[in-house]
Amino acid sequence: MVDAPQPQLSPGLSAAHEAPDRNLALELVRVTEAAAMAAGRWVGKGDKNGADGVAVNAMRALISTVGMRGVVVIGEGEKDNAPMLYNGEEVGDGTGPECDVAVDPIDGTTLTAKGMANAIAVMAVAPRGSMYDPSAVFYMEKLVTGPEAADLVDIRYPVAENIHQVAKAKGSAPEDVTVVLLDRPRHEKIVEEIRATGARIKFIVDGDVAGAIMAARQGTGIDLLMGVGGTPEGIIAACAMKCLDGVIQGRLWPKDDEEKQRAIDAGHDLDRVLYTDDLVTGDDVFFVASGITDGELMQGVRYRAGGCSTHSLVMRSRSGTIRSITSEHKLRKLKSYSAVDFEH
Repeated sequence: MVDAPQPQLSPGLSAAHEAPDRNLALELVRVTEAAAMAAGRWVGKGDKNGADGVAVNAMRALISTVGMRGVVVIGEGEKDNAPMLYNGEEVGDGTGPECDVAVDPIDGTTLTAKGMANAIAVMAVAPRGSMYDPSAVFYMEKLVTGPEAADLVDIRYPVAENIHQVAKAKGSAPEDVTVVLLDRPRHEKIVEEIRATGARIKFIVDGDVAGAIMAARQGTGIDLLMGVGGTPEGIIAACAMKCLDGVIQGRLWPKDDEEKQRAIDAGHDLDRVLYTDDLVTGDDVFFVASGITDGELMQGVRYRAGGCSTHSLVMRSRSGTIRSITSEHKLRKLKSYSAVDFEH
């Protein structure tokens, strides 16, 4: 009898510190589906913290069933005192691979509260020790684009030069380029520079993880993301870029002198450009997202009598596989065994 071939581990990983398994992807999507279904009941109700609270609780309940020994290293909440899965929280069922976990139960709480497009529930998992520690610097300057222009852009270039490089890479003109940008007063100068090139702008009020993915994924109508956004969201976006072959470049952006001093004391070089591989070093990264509201990436949660549907993206960097998953849920059946009540 011939022994079955043994699975090969990633270089540098032992059996005691194995790589995340491909089956992890479908376990993880259940987590973001749960967060999306819980938050979906709060769409348009004007209570972003209420929505975030139920999404966090749903995510925490489901993540405890996933076969991994995870530690939350990028959790939402510290930045704005919202409910959170906190940094350092151990997640998973205590079996399987040791993982860094990044979560954002709602990327776009304001979008959810106002019933606006592109609110999503997101989660990323990478081998333990892979994800960058921003040491309480909550914002970073970012540039994101897809694989065509990944090697041509540079966050240190003037805005116009990056737009020209993206246009050149895509065989188009600057007037054909669309830049996604958070609608913030701090971006007034960038807005002027973008408009001077003739490029178009898609403003978003929240949720720049979705914006980053749109900038890197074909068919969304977005070519480039620029501006200052959250550091946690930047690291989650880097996990997505690993899967999409896009690029994120960032520089830490302390919001005041106190935060700047904390960053310097922690050993950060504030002039250093952080690339995708700096923000997440692991080569076996999973990224999952489920739509809460409709958008360019995914449909939101759609309700019907006794049930609902969800739409999710599941990506893995090692294989480059991107799955689009539409799920039909019978809420009464879920209620019989789930710790989350999705009917209310």
